[in-house]
Amino acid sequence: MSDNSGVERPGGRSRRGVLKAAVAGAGAVAAVGAGASAAHADTRRRGAPVFVLVHGSGSNSYGWSPVLRELGLRGHRAIAVDLPGHGPGAYFPLGYQAPQDLERLATEPSPIGAVTLADFTAHVVEAVRAAHRNGPVVLVGQSLGGVTLNAVANQVPELISHLVYASAFCPTRHRSVLELMTTPEAASSALFRIPGFKTPPELGVNRVNWRSADPVFYAEVKDALAADWSDAQVRALLNILEPDESAAIGAADARGLPDRWGRVPRTYLRFGEDRAVPPALQDLMIREADETTPRNRFHVRSLAAPHVGPQDPAVWADELERVARTCA
Repeated sequence: MSDNSGVERPGGRSRRGVLKAAVAGAGAVAAVGAGASAAHADTRRRGAPVFVLVHGSGSNSYGWSPVLRELGLRGHRAIAVDLPGHGPGAYFPLGYQAPQDLERLATEPSPIGAVTLADFTAHVVEAVRAAHRNGPVVLVGQSLGGVTLNAVANQVPELISHLVYASAFCPTRHRSVLELMTTPEAASSALFRIPGFKTPPELGVNRVNWRSADPVFYAEVKDALAADWSDAQVRALLNILEPDESAAIGAADARGLPDRWGRVPRTYLRFGEDRAVPPALQDLMIREADETTPRNRFHVRSLAAPHVGPQDPAVWADELERVARTCA
């Protein structure tokens, strides 16, 4: 298979196919099981860390709700951002609605096709500036959200006390998510097995039909994101995900710059049961980041979790509290 330029990619995968696999469904945080819908957890302890949480592909701030609730109950301050084109600003194609019109869905434009990594970065930088007025900022990103962490830290390293990558993409030697997903370490990613939903390249979107009735699609999505979850939990998760992500995000140069991003202490939450971003790929990103800034290496915490992360929000909060103690 080749991309629109006719260039063959490793393993017979096209550039467009690899990019879709890299971002399609790779952004959900465990949002099932806590029964919370809070978007903001707050206390008034000036000087205590403020957590700023960034979602991944096709997700939104709601995905962080269980974690926000747990942090709030423990007395921490935290906000979860909706990246441009997500959350209240998300566009749901008419062909995606019930009853679905798959022919229309294949060609219907989406505003998010014009959104760039620079847009994501500017949005999160604004949130970080606001949070920094109240205390040290711990910036957390899951999955595709990691590229936004890199870009924000490149711009305002002085405003960030710690970066936390939760099985998240962290390009340093490889320029983009797309390049990382063509490495041998990514070859086993279950994302490549998810039946794709083809759209014209000019739409600029990677589209996933989370409402598909195809049992093969459902089985592959569950295996990629949350193999150990119940069917009820997985279906609840799919119903909060958004169908479109900007194709520009995975293709953008998101390398962390040694003299900017490389100044910020960082932690990698390594998910050992992740089948979307395999442990081998996580290890590659950790190793390359450490080689880029050998005097500021990742603190690595390994968790027995699938791509969406631990089901228990207390596990998330425990890990973030460990980071917070380093910022005190």
